[in-house]
Amino acid sequence: MNKSRWSAYEITLGALFVALMAIGANITSFVPFLMILGVPLTLQTFFAILSGLILGSRLGFFSMLVYAVLGLIGAPIFAGFSGGPAVLFKTSFGFIISYIILAFIVGKLVESSRKIPMYITAALIGVAVNYIIGVTWFYAALNFWAPGDPISYTLAWTSMGPFLIKDTVICILAALFAHRLERTVLHRTQLRQAA
Repeated sequence: MNKSRWSAYEITLGALFVALMAIGANITSFVPFLMILGVPLTLQTFFAILSGLILGSRLGFFSMLVYAVLGLIGAPIFAGFSGGPAVLFKTSFGFIISYIILAFIVGKLVESSRKIPMYITAALIGVAVNYIIGVTWFYAALNFWAPGDPISYTLAWTSMGPFLIKDTVICILAALFAHRLERTVLHRTQLRQAA
């Protein structure tokens, strides 16, 4: 998007992704046993990547930033219906930071090419960014400020294995879904006409 202002339509789509992130964050509220080392199984990575694929770099970035800021000021939209500045010290906060960055990167990549290989590549790069930032924060938290026993960086990565597999699979599905949506609907919308 080259223009400096967003339309009401674009802002509404951005707000929709903020809401989807809040819903995706709280899947474990209904199935609480889906946690590993205190990190909940969520659909946030799916929706963050989808925001970049559909909204593009600027609006995707902004919608993920709004999600993070709303949660930090106290809206109960993070995993487990949590929110507030104390979340900064949780082991999983690095993943929230990563959503902002990955939405921008994913959006930039698909803005350069709207072909299926780029959608899949962008989604996989998004997963990589998500885990590099998230696991590094997880490791640092457990070793420096969060209660619990320190762990090695290797163990931090190993403990994320089930999540990484899940996120890789669902993000490829996100890429296929977004590409299909692009070909059937999005290319005719205000979102693309304004780009």
